[in-house]
Amino acid sequence: MPRRATGFDVAREIGLELPDVEESTMYGAPALKVRGQLLACMASHKSAEPGSLVVRIGFEDREALIADDPRTYYVKPHYEGYPAVLVRLALIDRDALRDLLQSAWRTVTASAPTRRPRGRKRTATGRESRVRR
Repeated sequence: MPRRATGFDVAREIGLELPDVEESTMYGAPALKVRGQLLACMASHKSAEPGSLVVRIGFEDREALIADDPRTYYVKPHYEGYPAVLVRLALIDRDALRDLLQSAWRTVTASAPTRRPRGRKRTATGRESRVRR
C-alpha cells in the first residue's frame, strides 16, 4: 500500500521539485508559489477541514476530481469561485499528490505572465530597451 501524505511537508517536498516553485505563505499559512502565483497552500478558511490543502486547478478538472474521489477531494462554498480544489492530505497518496501538483503547475504556468528582467522596458513597437537610471 502506498505511503500516505501526512501534511504540508510532503506537498512541499514534491512541489519544490517542480521548476520555479518556491516556498511562501498565503494568509499566514504555508504555501507553494510559481513565479509569485499560488500553486498550493494549507487551507486557512474556517470552512475547510483541518489538514486540507488548497490546490490551484481548473474548474473542469476540479469537478472531475471530486466526482472521481469525493472522499479525498472537495470544495466548500468559500472556494467555489476560485479555480482550486481542497484535498484531504491524510487521504491522498504520494503519487496522486505528485500528479495533482504537476497538473496544478501546468495550470499556473499556462496562465501566469512571465516577468521581464528588471531594467528593461518594452517600447511602443514591442522591442525591449534598457532603462537609463
